[in-house]
Amino acid sequence: MRRWNGWGDDTHQAELADFAKALIAELLGKTHPLSDATLQSAIERVPASRAPDHPLLDKTPSTRIRHASGQSFSDWLQMRSGMFENIPDAVAFPETSQQIRELMDWAAQQDVILVPYGGGTSVVGHLACPAGEKPQITIALTRMNRLLDFDKESQIATFGAGVRGPDLEAQLAAIGYTLGHFPQSFELSTAGGWVVTRSSGQQSLRYGRIEQLFAGGTLETPKGTLEIPSLPASSAGPDLREMVLGSEGTLGILTEVKLRVTPLAEAEQFYTVFMPDWESGVAAVQAITQGRIPLSMMRLSNATETDVSLKLAVPEKKLSKLNMLFKLKGLTDQKCMLTFGLTGSKKQVSVNQKLANTYLKQHGAKRVLSKMLGDKWKEGRFKGPYLRHPLWEHGVGVDTFETAMDWSALRPYINVVEQNVTKALKEQGIPVFAFTHLSHVYPQGSSAYTTYLFPVASTYQETLERWKIIKKVASETVVAHGGTISHQHGVGRDHAPYLPAEKGALGMSALKALSHNFDPDQRMNPGVLISEETVGNTEPA
Repeated sequence: MRRWNGWGDDTHQAELADFAKALIAELLGKTHPLSDATLQSAIERVPASRAPDHPLLDKTPSTRIRHASGQSFSDWLQMRSGMFENIPDAVAFPETSQQIRELMDWAAQQDVILVPYGGGTSVVGHLACPAGEKPQITIALTRMNRLLDFDKESQIATFGAGVRGPDLEAQLAAIGYTLGHFPQSFELSTAGGWVVTRSSGQQSLRYGRIEQLFAGGTLETPKGTLEIPSLPASSAGPDLREMVLGSEGTLGILTEVKLRVTPLAEAEQFYTVFMPDWESGVAAVQAITQGRIPLSMMRLSNATETDVSLKLAVPEKKLSKLNMLFKLKGLTDQKCMLTFGLTGSKKQVSVNQKLANTYLKQHGAKRVLSKMLGDKWKEGRFKGPYLRHPLWEHGVGVDTFETAMDWSALRPYINVVEQNVTKALKEQGIPVFAFTHLSHVYPQGSSAYTTYLFPVASTYQETLERWKIIKKVASETVVAHGGTISHQHGVGRDHAPYLPAEKGALGMSALKALSHNFDPDQRMNPGVLISEETVGNTEPA
């Protein structure tokens, strides 16, 4: 069953090995966990519903709690403490676009707020609608999960927007196809959620980001129904798809999505090599990408993440032997792990592997347990978020942030971002541990994804304040180096203050005008994307 106060299914229990606990003690000192609320105690705090009656609404406290938040760190603290800043007054479970249309019209009559809910995996505050005078209704799309149509000749599959990753891929696999969109949230997140947050899958190097995969669909808005036609290309004015991509539930609710799918590949392999250091690793990734070598994914971990990943993936007894192999290969503690994927026909995989190896050797790559570690990555590619649970129980908070920028800006950014984050709580004498990887690469530049850990405080409020300080330092570092405030997580409420630095004043006024055009009463997920607080330059570029 889905956890009410954390990530994923409660049948999957991640554990911290003894050496991992020892590493935490070495890096963060002695940590002390906070006590968690029970579901029953949280239910007892749920206020009475203010929602008017409607046959599609569920007003039970348990259902409302389970749809009250996403998975941002502030959401996490609310779930673990059982103290929610706001809980929806009801949850609707529509099964058709027509039912959502009816809910839109009903919401206008009753003057209520609507918040779309897909898989509940948002990590930037998309679902934490602030409390207000108007009743708030969450629209859960989980029952809109079927393959509705398949145009085999055009390779366009139409799905209900609430379909989760595994269900989508299973329905496509049954007819010999794949979407190829595999974000880390794949097990829980939905196709509609991917579109409205501009998601990127782990194999975007082959299949493309969601904006390349989203061909069209249906958006129900307070002003009416917007049908976005599926076309291979068009020069007929601005692309309506781009209004929906990244709209984060502020224009309406995406009910159906038309997706560009691909026949299942004949072969797929993952390998790991080790680069001598970070600079050689970045140079190799940049050269392969700009050389247009058709790999399906690349992930370059810095030396710190490499060390942590190996300790988590390789049993302690085998790790000492592995370290001996590294020394024989001339690799030091500055080595960086580069994992890459090959997908296609058997011939394509073979040819592309040889091409990639040529570039890698030119930059000093060494092979050590290459196939085994590649398979390990594939096996655990969606399991990282589950580690938040045992870390929390050990008194450790963990969160991530990510960006993307040009290659010319990336190197200076990488040199300072971890320094800034690890020193964020220095005045309080509190250590922070951070590590970074590149996982979505482009000829122009790359994403950069940083994970950080810190000791929780003695209270939930103090822990929240620690996180806010780190988040502010991280976000300001991103903005200062010209990076996007998000490459794949979206804006939500957490990143909204930093969006004007990227869009400029004129761009923000255009976004506001667009929102008011489709949602004149501003009842759709208010506070997302557009914030009264702004950080950084807001002038037009």
